[in-house]
Amino acid sequence: MINNYIKIAWRNLLKNKAFSSINIIGLAIGMAGALLIALWLQNMLSMDRFHKKGDRLYVISNRDMNQGQMWAWVNTPKIMGPTLKKDFPDIEKFTRYDQFNNFLTTYNNKKIVSQVAFVDPGFFDMFSFPIVKGNKNKLLQNANSVVLTQKFAETLFGNSDPVGKTIKIDSVNLVTVDAVLQDLPNNTSMQFDYLLSWEYAKKIGYTDDNWQNNSIETYVLLRETTPLEAFNNKIRLVSQNHINVGNNEIRSTNEIFAFPYQDAYLYNKSVNGTYTAGRIQLVHLFTWIGSFILLVACINFMNLSTARSERRAKEVGVRKVVGADRKSLIAQFIVESVLISFAAMILAVGCIILILPAFNNLVEKNLHISLLSGSNWLFLIIFTIITGVLAGSYPAFFLSSFKPLKTLKGKLNSYKRGLSVRSILVILQFSIAIILTIATIIIFQQIQHTKDRDRGYDDNGLLVSSISGELEKNYLNLRNELLASNAVVSVSKNMSPVTDRYSNGMGFSWPGSSESDKKVSFNRFSTDADAVENLGFTLLSGRDIDIYKYKTDSNAMLLTETAVKSMRLQNPIGQVIHGDREDWTVVGVIKDFIVDSPYGETLPMIIFGPKSWFTNIHYRLNPNNSTVNNLKTVADIFKKFNPDYPFEYKFIDKNFEAKFKETQSIGTLSMLFAVLTIFISCLGLFALIAYMAETRMKEIAVRKVLGASIGQLTSLLSVDFIKLVLIAILIASPIAWWVMDNWLQDYNYRIEIQWQYFAAAGLMAILISLATISFQTIKAALANPVDSLRDE
Repeated sequence: MINNYIKIAWRNLLKNKAFSSINIIGLAIGMAGALLIALWLQNMLSMDRFHKKGDRLYVISNRDMNQGQMWAWVNTPKIMGPTLKKDFPDIEKFTRYDQFNNFLTTYNNKKIVSQVAFVDPGFFDMFSFPIVKGNKNKLLQNANSVVLTQKFAETLFGNSDPVGKTIKIDSVNLVTVDAVLQDLPNNTSMQFDYLLSWEYAKKIGYTDDNWQNNSIETYVLLRETTPLEAFNNKIRLVSQNHINVGNNEIRSTNEIFAFPYQDAYLYNKSVNGTYTAGRIQLVHLFTWIGSFILLVACINFMNLSTARSERRAKEVGVRKVVGADRKSLIAQFIVESVLISFAAMILAVGCIILILPAFNNLVEKNLHISLLSGSNWLFLIIFTIITGVLAGSYPAFFLSSFKPLKTLKGKLNSYKRGLSVRSILVILQFSIAIILTIATIIIFQQIQHTKDRDRGYDDNGLLVSSISGELEKNYLNLRNELLASNAVVSVSKNMSPVTDRYSNGMGFSWPGSSESDKKVSFNRFSTDADAVENLGFTLLSGRDIDIYKYKTDSNAMLLTETAVKSMRLQNPIGQVIHGDREDWTVVGVIKDFIVDSPYGETLPMIIFGPKSWFTNIHYRLNPNNSTVNNLKTVADIFKKFNPDYPFEYKFIDKNFEAKFKETQSIGTLSMLFAVLTIFISCLGLFALIAYMAETRMKEIAVRKVLGASIGQLTSLLSVDFIKLVLIAILIASPIAWWVMDNWLQDYNYRIEIQWQYFAAAGLMAILISLATISFQTIKAALANPVDSLRDE
């Protein structure tokens, strides 16, 4: 029986090649879009969930009040892990984790700037990163050992066995390769080229026992019998118990808690001190978008199928006369739709393979689809059958319901004025398309609005390089030679790139401050000299810090205008601010500048003088020279004072642009899927106008014989469909407003939703639908009435 259904379905497909091609293409586009989203979301949902002991892995987090709000964050003091392991037997293993991106690694003549992480030996018992070479036991037991990833080992050693060989780190220290890890999977949030022991961190003076320095991540493996809630109750006051001793300047109210590591990637944003938001919201959003795209494609299939009802009616009538029951007809049409679905799936998979590299670049993932995997084929087959059944169900029930007597007499006329099922489906299609279009417009308006925001600094020709190797020791000579080279007009040494925040802190006091003011968190920055000139800050009062001109400026401080407001200082110049175990004298006030998220609120910031710490050098290129010549000169100078390290730099304007990448990716994806949805919807509209033309051919002929013009007939045929699009606009607009208003609430600096966005999306939908309708309506109006009336 099934073979007979397939044969008949195949003959019907070949008999109606144009119809079949349109059906397959529309369904393939929807399936490809849905599968791409599913592939991306599957990667996100599986992130960090492959570890064998994952159900017992936890990341230690902090929770505390800051300026009236409860916040949570994952950074902890370096002493946290060893202390928890010593004091709480519920912990089976622990590891600290801290990542660096600019370690120079040398082997023979190869020099590579590497991505490195410091970990404790417990790391390998906790996380499932398989060892492919070397001894699996007693890894990273001392400061002179290292574990490489497979890819990095091949880059450094080629095909030779690296185990037991020695490499040089930072041109100073020698370490021996203990083992090689299998390449990291694409669903891990940890990214590194190799792992170093925490003992190495001690060796280079990186560690400290400061309970108020939250700077690393701490992971614990709980014993199988340990309930999480009970464990969290035990450790809740650990930080307070170590900070609130002696005569500390600030009394801590900080609490710590363990959060499941498997959930940390998706739930990476705290709301009222609890991780309930973050990337999971992106998963929910694109789950809906993927479902809508597939739904639109299925609706398109339904409309195309029912549009041919006039042609299939006699086939149904004959089958019923010769004894076919309704169940067998339904089965026949379902098999036909599943067959189309399989053809669409083949095309969809081909499309995915072609566009996956571009999609990977857009979402910054390394996704792939393996055609050799049995589980993948099983999923695709099940997905195809479900899609085919979903798309073919309504046409099967609709077509099988025809009365044989009416169909054989040619009296079938299922066209009805008003909202038929097919009209409702078209409205649904266009509503989804318009919602996505409005969302895309609002996303890009929000991005542009934020890009136009006053950054508070001048990024024109401004570059930043990390302080590495010999740069700290040779900085003064480097600075002088850069300024004398005519390639650079200004230089400053700073705590972080001006676009980023590396540090914040509390515990500051000043004349007139209260005890509660010590709980106010300030972003922190630093400079040696010329920050105002070099970074393009706007000086509101006082002067810049300049250690080379004013020898006492090692303890000087600049405040931003928001910091002055937070401190309630009427005359800030000359005031002494106490914090970080030092007294700092305010010498100037500058305008606020943006660090971290450009969408966020402006937070108070303090800028320390040279008694603080530095990690970066900013320099502004001479605008009177070509950028290429400037960079060549600067590279030679850096190479002179730091010969072992390659010259690396970043343009600050590119750093700022990178902050929009995630939002731009969401906007671009929304735009692409909106275009796909509109295209598929137009196929559905084309199907409905074709269906209407079939069912009203005699009416059109009669009107034409009675004198109706082509314009009048075109208007008559089009107006009903424009009404459908207008109804879709009315339905989509409030839904889109509600969705995007909720989305914008995540941004402190945001646009107001304007009526123009809805008008633009609606006008676009009307114009596209008119273009789609025009061809078929004019064709119907131009038809010879004799052909339609001669069988009467």
